[in-house]
Amino acid sequence: MKRILLCFVFSALAVSWAMAQGSDDTSKSKSEVRTLTGCLSKGDSADEVLLTADDGSTWEIHNNSQLQVTDHVGHQVTVTGTVSNKTAHNLKEDAKDAAADTGMKKDNTEHGHLKATNLKMVSTSCK
Repeated sequence: MKRILLCFVFSALAVSWAMAQGSDDTSKSKSEVRTLTGCLSKGDSADEVLLTADDGSTWEIHNNSQLQVTDHVGHQVTVTGTVSNKTAHNLKEDAKDAAADTGMKKDNTEHGHLKATNLKMVSTSCK
């Protein structure tokens, strides 16, 4: 019984240490506030648009009464917001990164849902 408990404690310490090592990552957090510039196109529903950012990432954005993002379909815009459902988004992106690390040739561009808090039109047309 003592050996099992000792193994459990060491396992817990190893997991804690591994998580602490991962938190030292200096890359941009997947859940931080984002500012993205790109083109807005019509989404899957009447109150949704798709932002295809200049970095190749794609973001689904639901219309809100303050920003009226659907009024900017076909425009180049800069959108600021936060990732919706951060936990699920981070898990999905981590899985894509792990798959890419193992040599899978699938597209590894980011895709998610963004809660827009600010929108600025850059151009009335997309590049």
